[in-house]
Amino acid sequence: MGITHVESFALRYQTEKSSQEQTDNYYLPSEGWRSIYSRHHETMVVRITTSDGIVGYGEGQSPVSPRTSKTIVEDLCRPILMGTDPFDVEYLWQRMFTAMRERGHYTGFFIDALAGCDIALWDIIGKSTGKPVHKVLGGRYRDRIPLYAGVGGSTPEVAAAQAAKHVSQGYGGLKIHSTHGRAEILEIVAAVREQVGPQVKLMVDLHTQYSVPEATLLGRGLEKLDVMWLESPTAPEDIPGQAALAQALDMSVAIGEWTRTRYELREVFERRACDITMPDIARTGLTEGKRIASLADVYNIPVTPHIGGGGILSIAATVQFSATIPNFLIMEHSPEAYESKGQITTRKPIVEDGAFVIDDVPGLGVDIDTEALEAFTISSEYTSPY
Repeated sequence: MGITHVESFALRYQTEKSSQEQTDNYYLPSEGWRSIYSRHHETMVVRITTSDGIVGYGEGQSPVSPRTSKTIVEDLCRPILMGTDPFDVEYLWQRMFTAMRERGHYTGFFIDALAGCDIALWDIIGKSTGKPVHKVLGGRYRDRIPLYAGVGGSTPEVAAAQAAKHVSQGYGGLKIHSTHGRAEILEIVAAVREQVGPQVKLMVDLHTQYSVPEATLLGRGLEKLDVMWLESPTAPEDIPGQAALAQALDMSVAIGEWTRTRYELREVFERRACDITMPDIARTGLTEGKRIASLADVYNIPVTPHIGGGGILSIAATVQFSATIPNFLIMEHSPEAYESKGQITTRKPIVEDGAFVIDDVPGLGVDIDTEALEAFTISSEYTSPY
């Protein structure tokens, strides 16, 4: 068996947050948020075909500029993959990784593109053996993948209403996204805690907006509300600051969505700069995701896979990954976005009572609607997004 085709697709389609009146694809929020965002769901899909006619799909998370990841797949990953055996998946990961390492490209868009190819290779391995990816990736530890749902809202009332809805759907955990000031966040979390009671797990995501002293003060307030973890509290590159914060708080500090490899996380784990790590499988790939989980296990650090802007293939790959690791804790999920992201599928993983149900469908367990995939593909011709 050899690889005969490597294709990539930059996708964009509207989600529930999009507005027909908005024309710019990308925007910078006016305050409180540092990252650039798309008004739509965007991602990059990889399709790899073998000489036996087996087709594998993967995803490199691309919440903005998916054509960047697409170009990397076509120009840099495809020449390495063509003609090779997809079962040599670890070798192929390493070969792609070292292709640009010397030039400083060992994270970011390049690794996102690599991750999409890696996931597609595992999909092929599963389909060719007639087994789900979790079986060929090492076997499963669990039959269900418990989920937490996201909560937004700028007021305590809105956040509490969202929280009540998700709990009624069976979700046992809720993550509150906020970049407000300390008093406002504490008020919102208190309202949510009062609404859902003591049994539901609560988490708070600061999206790297706080300084270490500010995050320490906030964390001490959140501890009184029995918050499980404080996520992405400070600047990603401030490992000493994150270590100081983790030492100062009794609650867990969770980081890692911006990391792609075990090399980035080695110092984080050695310095105990986090209590929980959050790999994004459409940024790490399944091969490196497993390595990260194994390294975390050495330090007794649990894994809570991040999804964020990931699409349906990212979610499916994360479900498979979550079944295979001993130190899994809980997985991120957006019930509303899941249906929208699933528009390119005719079959996707099943959510039941706040958990994904592990099945025995070969590969990733996703069937792609090729017509829908083509329909949501962005033109290769460049036009300004503004």
